Amino acid sequence: MIAYIIRRLALIVPTLFGIMVLNFVIVQFAPGGPIEQLVAELTGTGVEATERIGGAQREVGAGQAPARQGPGESAYRGARGLDPQFIEELEKLYGFDKPAHERFFQMLTNYAQFDFGTSFFRDRRVVDLVIEKMPVSISLGLWSTLIIYLTCIPLGIAKAVRDGTPFDFWTSTAIIVGYAIPGFMFAVLLIVLFAGGSYFDWFPLRGLVSDDWESLSWPARIADYFWHLTLPLIALVIGGFATLTMLTKNTFIEEIHKQYVITARAKGLTERRVLYGHVFRNAMLIPIAGFPDALIEILFTGALLIEVIFSLDGLGLLGFESVINRDYPVVFATLFFFSLLGLVINLIRDVVYVLVDPRISFERAP
Repeated sequence: MIAYIIRRLALIVPTLFGIMVLNFVIVQFAPGGPIEQLVAELTGTGVEATERIGGAQREVGAGQAPARQGPGESAYRGARGLDPQFIEELEKLYGFDKPAHERFFQMLTNYAQFDFGTSFFRDRRVVDLVIEKMPVSISLGLWSTLIIYLTCIPLGIAKAVRDGTPFDFWTSTAIIVGYAIPGFMFAVLLIVLFAGGSYFDWFPLRGLVSDDWESLSWPARIADYFWHLTLPLIALVIGGFATLTMLTKNTFIEEIHKQYVITARAKGLTERRVLYGHVFRNAMLIPIAGFPDALIEILFTGALLIEVIFSLDGLGLLGFESVINRDYPVVFATLFFFSLLGLVINLIRDVVYVLVDPRISFERAP
């Protein structure tokens, strides 16, 4: 097992390299880079615009001297009327004065030194931005995943044992109805009902904690934290019960009818011992396989609309805004971080495989 873990860790580097190369090439063909967006903003307004350049404010507006250039002299659409020297300065500032391959390898060199650059449009270090947004994403992703797994696995086992009973029918109906309701629509309904929309004003509508959180005692801080998370978590998990519950139920039903279960019952073992001592390990392999994907999806992508609706500024919203604004340092840094985290979690999943079912071995895996 140790040799397999070492091989997997060694494969992380070329895998990350391939991911970064592929996405970097795609971005080169995507229209509307950061300079194009800035040029469009400057030439599309007749009033003075203030842009942050190199940490200082530079005034660029209607008083800018028009550029004396012919058509086709600028690589950017809409750049006519701006000083070519100013355009060159922007290219140098953003690093676009170098060929694409030089920019790519410079980026990887910086990443190897844990330097993820500075946001083009926020003028802050990317690491600081990610750390600032991390508490929201971790809170939503971790708690929602735990709630889903801690609810669905026991529920799926209970449904498998009571297959065909009224309990099985009504619980299936409930989780299918929940699955049919989009999370963002349910979030709006929760706001209308419980966050001061039209009926009750029981829960806050904004932020992860209250403004006076630091002045509260620790028990009050914990209560305030979960008070703010209640509605977002309900909206996130409402549609996540169906798949895992039915998957757990079906895998348990399949295992329950196998010969080793019949033999265990014939030996006089209790039903609880049969289910949790024999069936559980075999039936949990498929649900465990989906844990990393579920965590990554909720942690970084699935919570985007929930973050917007409940005014929670997390990594999902940061990544979305960086793509819209072509904030390439944030785009590639978050892509690097998400990919690395996903690869590590997948490795952890394989280790858990072996812990759950010792019959599985990766020693001969390539």
